[in-house]
Amino acid sequence: EPDVTIVSGLKDAVVAEGDDVTFRCQVSHENARDVEWKLQDVALQNNEMNEISVERGKVHTLTLRKVTEQDIGTVTFRVGPHTSTA
Repeated sequence: EPDVTIVSGLKDAVVAEGDDVTFRCQVSHENARDVEWKLQDVALQNNEMNEISVERGKVHTLTLRKVTEQDIGTVTFRVGPHTSTA
């Protein structure tokens, strides 16, 4: 199985309280397994507050809905041994 690497990493974002914010990370291969999103070292699940999806097979996205002051911190995307943070 080919080693999946990060082609385009996360970018920092500044957003007003109550707004949504989206982070994108592009990987080298489609259908990447062992993918994880974290906020402040807490693993995120796809739910009403966090929308996790994959666009065009390689672009992994995380949308944090109606962010609050508690959402300030580091967002981490991991695929296998590779990570990107914002």
